[in-house]
Amino acid sequence: MSTIKDVAARAGVSFTTVSHVLNGTRPVSESARARVQQAVADLGYFPSAVARSLKTSETHIIGVLVPNVTNPFFAELTRGVEDCAHQAGYSVFLCNCDDNPGRQSRYLQTLVERRVDGMLLASAGGAESLPHGWAAYGMPSVIVDRRMPGVEADLVRIDNQAGARLAVEHLLSLGHRKIACISGPESFEVSNSREGGWRQALLAAGIAPESSWLERGDFSSSSGYAAGRRLFERNEVSAVFASNDLMALGVLRAAAECGLAVPSAVSVIGFDGIDLGAYSFPALTTVGYSIRKLGERAASMLMQRIESPTHATQELVLAPELMLRESTAAVRHY
Repeated sequence: MSTIKDVAARAGVSFTTVSHVLNGTRPVSESARARVQQAVADLGYFPSAVARSLKTSETHIIGVLVPNVTNPFFAELTRGVEDCAHQAGYSVFLCNCDDNPGRQSRYLQTLVERRVDGMLLASAGGAESLPHGWAAYGMPSVIVDRRMPGVEADLVRIDNQAGARLAVEHLLSLGHRKIACISGPESFEVSNSREGGWRQALLAAGIAPESSWLERGDFSSSSGYAAGRRLFERNEVSAVFASNDLMALGVLRAAAECGLAVPSAVSVIGFDGIDLGAYSFPALTTVGYSIRKLGERAASMLMQRIESPTHATQELVLAPELMLRESTAAVRHY
């Protein structure tokens, strides 16, 4: 691989002249500039980003850590982050933590060692998943989607409890009274907030939810399918609120296998608003906020944090909206 000294030797100039030509830091004669540019082309030389970062303390790279890259929510989130980062002149280093706090900790250590300018973290764990001495790094960081207790950083998230209430209130407005909830893992704040919104909406309508109306999954389609099968085999509810769209898609499959037409026999509503939900059959009614815009907002917040690292931390809470499609309808009375 060619070096800046190789370029200088071929062009017949000093390596500082090459640096001035490449970085535009000082006027250089047209003759010298032309020889340097020709030497760069002949040798296929690329400036070292590592060397430049050591000199300027900037890499123009941000790290993005997500729990599960196969989940469409995080794929769409990352796309929004990348769009915003690209416009600001940053590249993205994507890390898939696979919902493993240990892997997340190792990735965070690697990103620090790579001298990225900042990190956007959709956490796979709490503060215990951070490397030892994390606070001492002073890395500009934004947490998205899942709060990390004990971690001082900017946060951008959806109002999960309000979104769950909105979903259940929609079902209540259609006459449903026996409404199940498929929640996520108990260890996730997102799960507890969405389950709490389900309970709040029912209690506000004078309905005490039965314990058998609550099932748990892991935010995957397969877990939603299994939970849906259990609910439908008990034949107790007329509607299901799934705590994310992937589980709701699993519920649609379970309903079909159990001979229950959606939405005439049972209504199903999800949470997140992934693009895929618009193309299921029937199209999935859900609540959410544009995931791509969520990524853009989070990346923009990170750019601000990189530029102003000493500013007070902030929390941005985005209000979800009902996305009315085909999987919910008025309850059928017999």
